[in-house]
Amino acid sequence: MSETPPNTLQYRFDGPEDAPVLILGPSLGTTWHMWDRQVPELTKQWRVLRFDLPGHGGAPAHPAGSVAELATRLLATLDSLGVQRFGYAGCALGGAVGMELALRRPERLASLALVAASPRFGTADEFRQRGVIVRTNGLDPIARTSPDRWFTGSFAAAQPAITEWAVQMVRTTDPGCYIAACEALASFDVRAELGRIGVPTLVLVGSDDQVTGPAEARTLVAGIPDARLAVVPGASHLVPVEQPAAVTDLLVHHFSTAWQQPYDTGQTLLPAATAVPLPAVPAQAVPVAEIAPAAVPAQRAGQPDRYEAGLKIRREVLGDAHVDRALAEAEGFSGEFQEFATRYAWGEIWDRPGLDRRTRSCITLTALVAGGHLEELAVHTRAALRNGLTPDEIKEVLLQAAVYCGLPAANSAFRVARQVVQEETTPAE
Repeated sequence: MSETPPNTLQYRFDGPEDAPVLILGPSLGTTWHMWDRQVPELTKQWRVLRFDLPGHGGAPAHPAGSVAELATRLLATLDSLGVQRFGYAGCALGGAVGMELALRRPERLASLALVAASPRFGTADEFRQRGVIVRTNGLDPIARTSPDRWFTGSFAAAQPAITEWAVQMVRTTDPGCYIAACEALASFDVRAELGRIGVPTLVLVGSDDQVTGPAEARTLVAGIPDARLAVVPGASHLVPVEQPAAVTDLLVHHFSTAWQQPYDTGQTLLPAATAVPLPAVPAQAVPVAEIAPAAVPAQRAGQPDRYEAGLKIRREVLGDAHVDRALAEAEGFSGEFQEFATRYAWGEIWDRPGLDRRTRSCITLTALVAGGHLEELAVHTRAALRNGLTPDEIKEVLLQAAVYCGLPAANSAFRVARQVVQEETTPAE
């Protein structure tokens, strides 16, 4: 590997030199080898570029304290290679880099896949506290607990070699660069900007991911205009490692069908660095994961009518199926009421900037418990999950409501909400 300047990233190429470029971005604490099992299939159609985060996988320890800086370094690397347009798939922190690219340099991005990603990763305090732990104790405590965050328990137990590979991968990361990456995630928040991501986007998540799970994925899908959701059963946070065949199939399908505009190449092959590849794993059954249809946003012409604005938000929050059903049943007698609800409740109130959608969901759930509107409570429990609330947060809302709305009302609400949460979070067989 040639020397990597401070303003660029360590990288490697695989695949034919004249193919369109597809970039794979890693998660915090991992190396480009997390994508090993996707490369053989992807290189049949694309020239795959993988990069390492600073201080990861033997890369030079030049810390980058923001996602924007990581994106800038990646672009500088691509500029040095003559790569102008490219597809991009990133996992977790790598997904944050992809969102940054889509927002700041959309003309260079042909298509995007966000794996185990979120518009905001936990809270700033969580990542800053992790930095304190690393500064005090080194990376060993983080390394030992990484398999618990990255893999399902059954996978970790059945694949001890991969579990140990994961631990060693974190242990060999430069602590200063790891802390800087934690700071980058602490300050990353593009929730208000998702609507400006204009490239076709696949949002891919493991059904058992406890770090950035299906709730965060739904937030991305609700906010990005041309986004589709794929949930991979039987996988946790590092889903490309745990369910490689399913992830590969989804990426191939997405980038084969959603690649915008021509591509440019011109890069030269760089030898791969000496690093520890992902251990082999026995063949196993491939879980079924399908890409959900993209939501069809309402068209806006000039200054939007509040009905059109409300219809768009109503679809984003409640889902197309529910809204289509409500509108189809709203003929004659109830038609004007549906128009009123769409225009006023969704176009006027839900569209106000004073509260975010998570907060509005909390308020709505409480009001529905107080009124005993259990059918609407079920609808808005699903909406709350779509808006990014976790089941634990919904539980806290209902406990708070129990104090002020009464135990019988809360008892009924818990019964309804529990059923909805089970339906929405249980992986398909």
